[in-house]
Amino acid sequence: MKVLLLKDPKDKDSGPDPYIKELGSYSLEATLIPVLSFEFTSLDSLFEKLSHPECYGGLVFTSPRALEAIKICLKEKSKKEAWSKSLKQMWNIKPTYVVGKATASLVEEIGLIPQGEKAGNAEKLAEYICSREKPNSSALLFPCGALKREVLPTVLREKGIPLESFTVYQTTQHPDLQESLSSYFSQQGTPASVVFFSPSGVRFCLQHIQKLSGDLINQVKFAAIGPSTAEALQGAGVAVSCTAGSPTPRDLAAAIHGALQPQHC
Repeated sequence: MKVLLLKDPKDKDSGPDPYIKELGSYSLEATLIPVLSFEFTSLDSLFEKLSHPECYGGLVFTSPRALEAIKICLKEKSKKEAWSKSLKQMWNIKPTYVVGKATASLVEEIGLIPQGEKAGNAEKLAEYICSREKPNSSALLFPCGALKREVLPTVLREKGIPLESFTVYQTTQHPDLQESLSSYFSQQGTPASVVFFSPSGVRFCLQHIQKLSGDLINQVKFAAIGPSTAEALQGAGVAVSCTAGSPTPRDLAAAIHGALQPQHC
């Protein structure tokens, strides 16, 4: 059976995409279609903030893209030297909170030590941060996207834990999205399952998929990588067949495999 994954392929240099590999272990044939494009903004201002760790109580990352913004900053020789010489060590005295393994691994790549990666989503990470931070302490710096959800900032604000959100990227629709979807459906037909990886993906893709699926739309099992994506699908009137127990290739593959079993039909 075919599964359509609405996400970017993993970097080719790091081997086969883990989602395709895990789904393949259940004899599911997966295809990736990139949905989103990202435009990075205010990078000089971001590094200015990173240059003053003494002003903050720590860092918060809920998106790999925010780490990509920092990595772009560190391509500049003078900034890379400043980071390696002192800034990295100064930030490592403070906590770096993250959601998920992908974000945690990128944090490690820039030399920081992630905490909270097992939280899995913003709600649980907010609880984790609240259990470790004191009210009215120094603000946590939160580099994020323009479309960030307000769950984490709201929970921290209610607990009196200061958070400084700073937008470092904008999310837009991938320029080839419609063409890629049309090509997939014309060549492969309607998949058994379609997997969404973000609320933005739901907004940009769902109508196209419904149109391309036609009368077969009711046979498609819609899957979500996490609760916020599932909420976006439900808000659009779509029944969610399964949500990954945690945002990992293994958990997602197991959930889809379960949803495609005959008893779920």
